[in-house]
Amino acid sequence: MDKILEDLFSLQDIEYKNFNAKLIPTVDKDLIIGVRTPDLRNYAKKLFKEDEKRSFKFLNSLPHKYYEENNLHGFLIEQIKDFDLAMEYTENFIPFIDNWATCDSFCPKVFKKYVNETYEKILLWIKSDKTYVVRYGIGLLLSNYLDENFKEEHLKIVSKIRSEEYYINMMIAWYFATALAKKWDSTIFFIENKKLDDWTHNKAIQKAIESRRITDEQKIYLRSLKVKIMR
Repeated sequence: MDKILEDLFSLQDIEYKNFNAKLIPTVDKDLIIGVRTPDLRNYAKKLFKEDEKRSFKFLNSLPHKYYEENNLHGFLIEQIKDFDLAMEYTENFIPFIDNWATCDSFCPKVFKKYVNETYEKILLWIKSDKTYVVRYGIGLLLSNYLDENFKEEHLKIVSKIRSEEYYINMMIAWYFATALAKKWDSTIFFIENKKLDDWTHNKAIQKAIESRRITDEQKIYLRSLKVKIMR
């Protein structure tokens, strides 16, 4: 484990550390090494390929101290090709996530091959009392279930999530903004009928309007659906 940490510090970029720290305010700056994501992904692939035993030892050494250790953890899980094993390590890991960037950075490819099994886990995760477990579940619905695996029930399920947590509500907004771009006919109903809380409703519209995948006509209509929030 010391060797892994030594390797991570050898990839340190102080300028990137200072920049990244501003984007993830929930993480102590002193716990950010400053490793660029492409470098960290390449390191994860190399480590898993050359030393699988040490990789699993690292995966079994929760909790980690540094932000990059957590990101490396997620990237190593992505290297696992066996679904049950990848899911086991994902479930063990996500309760330890403490920021949006780590949460959104990893998605094992094998999950796309086991759509129904992964969906069953998502339904459990979005009921969690842990912010980033819920966010991770919604994020998987966004990345893996808005194309050929899409079902309208997914929109209903996400629309019913209620939380005071900014990072959960922001992911709900991203989900609906993306759904508007990909599945307009199914999704616009939820905006027209104000199925989200007011803040998330407006944020979803804002993000959708910023998307190039939304037509000018759709943007005009979405602006008309914004709600006024009383302060």
